[in-house]
Amino acid sequence: MNDTSHHDERIAKMTFGSVYPHYVEKVEKKGRTKEELHQVIEWLTGFDEKRLQEQIAEKATFEKFFQNATLNPNAHLITGVICGYRVEEIENPLTQKARYLDKLVDELAKGRKMEKILRVG
Repeated sequence: MNDTSHHDERIAKMTFGSVYPHYVEKVEKKGRTKEELHQVIEWLTGFDEKRLQEQIAEKATFEKFFQNATLNPNAHLITGVICGYRVEEIENPLTQKARYLDKLVDELAKGRKMEKILRVG
């Protein structure tokens, strides 16, 4: 894989709050709801509505966002390609977590069933 240190650094410094509206727009444009998006985010990070809003209000970077998160033990089951990378092969742990989130949002927007997105069963 190419040297992605610049890419990893960019993700680490990006604020979750700057990307969040794009997640909302993406899923709503495809007929899904903000509530479903929050369910997906909570599954991955452990953040309930209140803690999610705190992360946005505090302008948490993705680095801080995932430091504050409790990653779902089944997150490793998230596989596939997002932004041209296989999520299961991403070496930088922070970048991988950010891409896990991107992948879940993508699956939600594509109309995948919630049980599949949340890796149930």
